[in-house]
Amino acid sequence: MPKLKKSGGSNHARPLTRKKLIAFCLSFPGAYEDYPFDGITDPGAWTVMRHRANKKSFALFFEMDGKLCANLKCDPFEADFLRQVFKGVTPAYHMNKQHWNTVIIGSDVPEGELFRQIENSYGLIKPKVRKRK
Repeated sequence: MPKLKKSGGSNHARPLTRKKLIAFCLSFPGAYEDYPFDGITDPGAWTVMRHRANKKSFALFFEMDGKLCANLKCDPFEADFLRQVFKGVTPAYHMNKQHWNTVIIGSDVPEGELFRQIENSYGLIKPKVRKRK
């Protein structure tokens, strides 16, 4: 697993960009970026981060109301907890609201926490290793 980089302070010092978030996601084994809804050159395109082996998505980056957002898969109990703790975490836009959250980038969610949520989302979709009998 990639190591999480701690934020050096305020979220406003160096705001996270879509490019930085994609690069972080690509550090996971088997991860790739996909643009199923738009062209890659479209600045408002939905970027979908998937696992190559099973094609499951673990992060979707998009803009809504001029803000960069991320849809991330989450355990239902943790999803609800995060919504209560952070104003910048809401039930996911255009996704199953029980298992997905939308995180507004640059909100009250610290950078390190955002990276933890991305790593957690990847862990929920990565292929399970089967034990041989």
